[in-house]
Amino acid sequence: MVAFFLVLSVLVGVLLGNFFGNNENLAKRLLVLSAGFLIAVCVVEVFPQIYNSGNENIGLWVIIGVVLQMVLEGMTKGFEHGHFHYEKCNILPIGLLVGMFIHAFIEGIPLAGMHLDSPYLLGILVHNLPISFVLGAFLLREKKNKLIAWVTIAFFAAASLLGMMLGKYFKPEWQAYFLALSGGIFLHISSVIIFENNSKSHQINWEKMFLVILGVGVALVGHLFHEHSHH
Repeated sequence: MVAFFLVLSVLVGVLLGNFFGNNENLAKRLLVLSAGFLIAVCVVEVFPQIYNSGNENIGLWVIIGVVLQMVLEGMTKGFEHGHFHYEKCNILPIGLLVGMFIHAFIEGIPLAGMHLDSPYLLGILVHNLPISFVLGAFLLREKKNKLIAWVTIAFFAAASLLGMMLGKYFKPEWQAYFLALSGGIFLHISSVIIFENNSKSHQINWEKMFLVILGVGVALVGHLFHEHSHH
């Protein structure tokens, strides 16, 4: 069932991108909303879990995750947080595809052994929506080769599934390290989206603040339900 929802989140995002891809504001709002959700999942769920795991130097793995995401952004050019400058290309650059695959693959590894009510899984599903939206907007809206488009989408959708499958072969005590790595990636992406200021005057963007708070609020409600169901 986890695999089903992972694929579904990509498909929903891609189809939204196909139908509403020319609405740039919708894509940005989805990103900001998902960033608020993601940073809350990090702080309230992922970080307490990894720091309570009792593993030494676990914080270092969070930092490695942040640095790794910086390296991956050199390949993806910021695709994960809405930067996309390939409108004139007929295909997505190979570097971007490889970077996106590695990104999703690493995020999939901690999913091994997790259940449907896992806040981390929910974070990935929400995170997948805006990325898939941009993917669908580029690949399906234009008159491009539909076969190549769907193969590319399948390639991205399979990444986290493959990561999850590989994760089942790792020792259980490694779980916290991969979760810390993913937490660092989440932290970097959500921080960049939230703190990126498109206004040169540096005035408060009330709409953005509202969307971030809404995303955080939804994650906190999910956290309360998750806590309640485990007591």
